[in-house]
Amino acid sequence: MSVALIIVSHSELLARGVVELAGQMTGSGVPLYAVGGTDDGLLGTSAPRISQAVQDALGQGHDALILLDLGSAAMNAALALEWLTPEQRARVQIADAPLVEGAVLAAVASLGDSPLAEVAQEAASARDMPKRLTDSA
Repeated sequence: MSVALIIVSHSELLARGVVELAGQMTGSGVPLYAVGGTDDGLLGTSAPRISQAVQDALGQGHDALILLDLGSAAMNAALALEWLTPEQRARVQIADAPLVEGAVLAAVASLGDSPLAEVAQEAASARDMPKRLTDSA
């Protein structure tokens, strides 16, 4: 069973961009869902839209890892998880990871058919990715 990635951002463009980047890194082998913005096209997040993406992923037989940007995205993702049955909830996790780097590392791990816990751990490891190439500023 593969792990689908649900990319949640306040910006539809950002969510689609992260999906595009992760998709470019992995080809079409990883199910990716962009959930950005609100129903009316504004900046924000939507628990119903997150829930729908999770339901779609689970319905396709995938586990799901939710990666998100900030603030209310976490609150809305948690709310969306409350609407799941206990059996469904066991197949979904919210990543403790930076959005872009975590999504790329998670996508690569998912491509290798790693289980949900390992994909989430790989995403979380992105917190330690260096941003500077040298020690000089």
